[in-house]
Amino acid sequence: MKRYCQTLELYDDPELIAGYVEEHKHVWNEIKEGIRSVGILDMQIYLLGNRLFMIMDTTDDFDWEKDNTRLSTLPRQAEWEAHMSRYQVSKPGQASHQKWQLMQQIFGLNE
Repeated sequence: MKRYCQTLELYDDPELIAGYVEEHKHVWNEIKEGIRSVGILDMQIYLLGNRLFMIMDTTDDFDWEKDNTRLSTLPRQAEWEAHMSRYQVSKPGQASHQKWQLMQQIFGLNE
């Protein structure tokens, strides 16, 4: 299993942040199915203020560029990204893996 940790900033607006949280209580089924279909086993998003933190566990053969590119072409994915972009500090038209910035692990207790 591979693990990726990412961060993204939301617009610092309490109403927009609340909207983003609410949207994630009802993620479209096509989005969840697409995420799983490219080899993402688990995905969790955490919030602190307007900063998001995502943990993503994948299959061993998950390829960051190839599989994220494939994900971006799946049904409703572009629509979901456009829908979420109104909350996110990002450039227009960016795919999810371009908005979310990979974080570097600097410590592992069991390593």
